[in-house]
Amino acid sequence: MTASPLTAAGGIVSRPGGSGPEFVVIHRPRYDDWSFPKGKADPGETLEQTALREVWEETALRCRIGRPLGAKRYPGKVVHYWAMTVEEAEVFEPSDEVDAVRWVSAGEAGALLSHVQDRELLVAFLDGAGLR
Repeated sequence: MTASPLTAAGGIVSRPGGSGPEFVVIHRPRYDDWSFPKGKADPGETLEQTALREVWEETALRCRIGRPLGAKRYPGKVVHYWAMTVEEAEVFEPSDEVDAVRWVSAGEAGALLSHVQDRELLVAFLDGAGLR
């Protein structure tokens, strides 16, 4: 019997930039990778609540949830994503889980993101489409 994948959620946080939208990416020292903020659902949470909480915990950004972008499979989990905009920014404190947060252009994000799934999410966001 195969174990069910964990359910998780996250967000593609964007803001207007001088030459197009900018995106939040995080660095996770445990994996030495750059990705979009995401994490597993707590018992009783909706996926939207999980996405908002995880983005806040990993970036110190309180966001408003926007359009759904669909779900992506990662090893052992399925992550549901939403477009998000910042409502309030608190001071980011590096931790063992996330040690850096950056605002980057779409081109920089595409080059920096470590996983193909994240680059596909960026393309879906820019195309104005959800994932299929």
